[in-house]
Amino acid sequence: MRLRRRENYLYTLVFRKYQEVKKEKMEIKKIEKLIIFVKSGMDSPLSQYGSYAVAFAAKKIHNIPDVMVFYGQQGVEVVQKGNLAKLALSEDVKKLIAGQFEGLNPEDLPDNLELLARFVKDAMGVKIASCATFHVVSGFATSVDDTTNIEDFIMPMKIPDAVEAELSADKILVF
Repeated sequence: MRLRRRENYLYTLVFRKYQEVKKEKMEIKKIEKLIIFVKSGMDSPLSQYGSYAVAFAAKKIHNIPDVMVFYGQQGVEVVQKGNLAKLALSEDVKKLIAGQFEGLNPEDLPDNLELLARFVKDAMGVKIASCATFHVVSGFATSVDDTTNIEDFIMPMKIPDAVEAELSADKILVF
């Protein structure tokens, strides 16, 4: 009988400790700097929509102070002038997105991803950048300083700056 009580007591202690550890693991670590690394192109519009939805939520809901959408080697085609505007937000997508955020209505959302990108950059302070080296490799820039064929709100980054940004991030999400 005493042995049984002792086993129950030990079981209870172990279970409580397990619950404490489980609760600690579920808590979200404070993130100061988030990079959303986009490695997909125009052929993956859902990844493009998702990256901006996450940037919006990171700023608005989770209050992450430093959020950057960064277009990597496979994503640089998206930053060419006019390409983000080609990715329209249908009424169904607007309803779906707005329905997940309190106080957001479908009519509050823009008609395409270029307008959404400009909004998250200008109104929310999300940085939007891309790797300038791959602008040249992809053939729409003549040098890493050439910005004539990229959207005016996107910051081209040279490799050392891109690496520094990635290494200093608390969290990197890949789309």
